[in-house]
Amino acid sequence: MPICPPPSESSDSGSRAWIFHGLALGAAAAVAGAAYLYRRPRGFRTLAVGVIPARYASSRFEGKPLALILGKPMIQRTWERVMLATSLDHVVVATDDDKIAECCRGFGADVIMTSVSCQNGSERCCEALQKLGKHYDIVVNIQGDEPLIEPEIIDGVVMALQRAPDAVFSTAATALKPEDAFDTNRVKCVVDNQGYAIYFSRGLIPFNKSGKVNPKFPYLLHLGISCFDSKFLKIYPELAPTPLQLEEDLEQLKVLENGYRMKVIKVDHDAHGVDAPEDVEKIEALMRARNIQ
Repeated sequence: MPICPPPSESSDSGSRAWIFHGLALGAAAAVAGAAYLYRRPRGFRTLAVGVIPARYASSRFEGKPLALILGKPMIQRTWERVMLATSLDHVVVATDDDKIAECCRGFGADVIMTSVSCQNGSERCCEALQKLGKHYDIVVNIQGDEPLIEPEIIDGVVMALQRAPDAVFSTAATALKPEDAFDTNRVKCVVDNQGYAIYFSRGLIPFNKSGKVNPKFPYLLHLGISCFDSKFLKIYPELAPTPLQLEEDLEQLKVLENGYRMKVIKVDHDAHGVDAPEDVEKIEALMRARNIQ
């Protein structure tokens, strides 16, 4: 895909993700590198599109995609980071709001207008895929409130899905900070020895009988990125909501409850999403510390 980042964007690679992914054969294999290089495979799930769903209405933060972060709308910050991913053939913003669409077109993003009836980001991605009018094998759903998303993570989940033909979905997780153990806005996950998801929860998992955090256990925090096989994405909205999905209010559980396999890569990444207005100042302080303009 075309890459047109601001010059300073390349200077914040101190926290570049170390990608680890389980291979389908044998025990899980780890791959790590300070300079991660994506290599495009041949023949299987080769074409990938990145979709950034964005909506104006939000109970906690109305108009969040347009909130300014060091002078730029948050959706633009996210789009600039996504454009650095080398695994994506195309990137679009999917929205139902004219103000967001106008803003995105103003900084050069391709925009797909979607229905206000979309219940979640996955449904918005599905509709955007149908309207693109071009075949893609993989659709990456990148949350618009992650202005510091690492492009290496995007490349990592794409590669994981390309290398796991038995999976229809891939995502990422990082180390959970002890202070986030009982934060229900921080989704936790557990995986098997080959890197496939077992479960996701807003509660701490696994949960030991002492009821306390075990400082020696490598708890995992789920990151808000979803990578779909495009054929599966087309049927995903047609799947009925499942009990665990509804109880936890987590979309990815519908995938697991219906018996599909999901690959999870482990990365080294500080999660810095924007959930509320007060998070903007935190992001700006972090960007100043990293000299990101």
